[in-house]
Amino acid sequence: MLPAPRGRPGSAFLRLAGAARTMAGAPTVSLPELRSLLASGQARLIDVRSREEAAAGTIPGALNIPVSELESALQMEPAAFQALYSAEKPKLEEENLIFFCQMGRRGLQATQLAQGLGYTGARNFAGAYREWSQKEG
Repeated sequence: MLPAPRGRPGSAFLRLAGAARTMAGAPTVSLPELRSLLASGQARLIDVRSREEAAAGTIPGALNIPVSELESALQMEPAAFQALYSAEKPKLEEENLIFFCQMGRRGLQATQLAQGLGYTGARNFAGAYREWSQKEG
């Protein structure tokens, strides 16, 4: 017979709830949370889809950096980043650096890449542009 789990009652539920807020080990943000962060000016959005996809429509305020360029972009000197993307380079400690793509896969890849480079606040908008366009567009 296995011993009963130790810890506070409900702690397993809290761990499961926390796990649900991650997607394959990367922190995620939901559409309601994204709306709130955008409304309060607390989110920095990066659209990692191709330039053609982003030109067809994106979340307002998002900076487009295709996932194929992301690693080199996040390692650029701030002045070079500014010159290429006409935006301030994200800071390593930025709290809500949110990546998204069309369906979620590239956004997840981008989030994991950014985390690996030290961007501690990197998160993936799991609903991606697909959910945004269905519910906001």
